[in-house]
Amino acid sequence: MTIVDKIHAAEIVTKKGKVYKFDATECMVNFLKEFDTSEIALFLSNNYTEPEALIDATKATFLISENIPSPMGAFLSAFKNKVDAEKTQAEKGGKLYTWEELLAHLKD
Repeated sequence: MTIVDKIHAAEIVTKKGKVYKFDATECMVNFLKEFDTSEIALFLSNNYTEPEALIDATKATFLISENIPSPMGAFLSAFKNKVDAEKTQAEKGGKLYTWEELLAHLKD
């Protein structure tokens, strides 16, 4: 898949080294519904404040803000640290999530 929006892209890396690329973190999360998660070694999302830099999604802070469009319409951005996420939230509004909170939110 060709990644168009480098700010919101995401990847899954399996334990065997196969890489699955996604236009957005929400696509990666939706993919988990049909994939054996025990085979996954890494969940990666692009860092909003440093586009094209992949970060560990399980340790990231996520912001859902309607003022930051993402390719698939979930308005979801990933941040390497909570301070950057809070700074962007103060400017753009929205709600912050941990990885676990995000999974629960998008499952609904």
